[in-house]
Amino acid sequence: MTVAHPGTPFGLGRRARFGWLVAVVWLVYLGQPVGTVWDHPPGPARDLGLAALVLFGAGYLAIFVWLRRAVWERRRIPPRQAAAALAGLFLIGTATIPSAGGDWLVTLVYVSAAAVLVLPTRAALALVVVLAAVPVISPHFVPAWEPESGVAFAVLLSALAVFAFSRLIERQAQLIAAQQEIRRLAVAEERARTARDLHDILGHSLTVIAVKAELAGRLLEVDPERAGGEVADLERLAREALADVRSTVGAYREVTLATELAGARTALRAAGVSAELPDTVVELPPARGELFGWAVREGVTNVVRHSGARHCVVRVDPDEVEVLDDGRGPLPPGGPHPGHGLLGLRERAEQLGARVLVGRGPDGRGFRLRVSFRAEAR
Repeated sequence: MTVAHPGTPFGLGRRARFGWLVAVVWLVYLGQPVGTVWDHPPGPARDLGLAALVLFGAGYLAIFVWLRRAVWERRRIPPRQAAAALAGLFLIGTATIPSAGGDWLVTLVYVSAAAVLVLPTRAALALVVVLAAVPVISPHFVPAWEPESGVAFAVLLSALAVFAFSRLIERQAQLIAAQQEIRRLAVAEERARTARDLHDILGHSLTVIAVKAELAGRLLEVDPERAGGEVADLERLAREALADVRSTVGAYREVTLATELAGARTALRAAGVSAELPDTVVELPPARGELFGWAVREGVTNVVRHSGARHCVVRVDPDEVEVLDDGRGPLPPGGPHPGHGLLGLRERAEQLGARVLVGRGPDGRGFRLRVSFRAEAR
């Protein structure tokens, strides 16, 4: 902890381990009452004064450590306990009066600093005002004492300095907490992104592999040569899926519309679904092209896996991509929840300001998946 004044709250980080040592240094300002007590004639008053000063310093450090622990644990010190601790510290200071005389007033500086640390702001302000008045008023009741305007100023200055530093440390603690929360959310977002990408990649690839494996099994006896070609495709698709997984985990994978259209043509042909796909790819910004690529991948995967369709159409223009089939259509109301693929596609679209629309085709049959940037689609 970095302490710029008696009772100044500790800084965060490695320096906090040694904050109490710096707090000990500030006890040097007790030198004045210590010297006065030491010069007092030997006797019970002198012994009481020395013991009280030692106990006072230990009490001040105890409050300091108490506060530090409370901040580490992110909890507030109960006001009643704080008031009791301050009252005890004040009473210990008054025990030095028989031997220290008016010099005991120096202890009020430490009580003031501790009050700002452990009490609510309003209560601390009221107590500081009272403590600052004591050095000025007390000589009217004890003629042997001189007015100590310097001590009164030190009480106020101590409270102001501690208040300023405490607010600074509080803001620093809030900033650190906010940074930790941002890091936690970033990790959570990255995990969600990776899970979403892995699902989209493996869902599509494994679907095509399963379809081709089934086709190869049927062809094995009737057309071994073609079955061999399908098996070769299976090996290629498996290697591509493995490469996709590795590149996704490494955050280097790039999805493009052209690649996904080519993959869609292969997947639909393997599933026995006739396809209408664009012969050319429109020029798109990279982010939009990637989103449309994910849409084609998700739409075609659903056609192959779930739809039972015999025909599929993919349309692409600069503002919209659409996958349409003549299969079973959307899930009925109350049916299973949409898969992770559509949820992930919606998340991607929302990040770019697009909208995902699903439903039946224009003629009321089949299933249509559309990702659109057009205002009328919103």
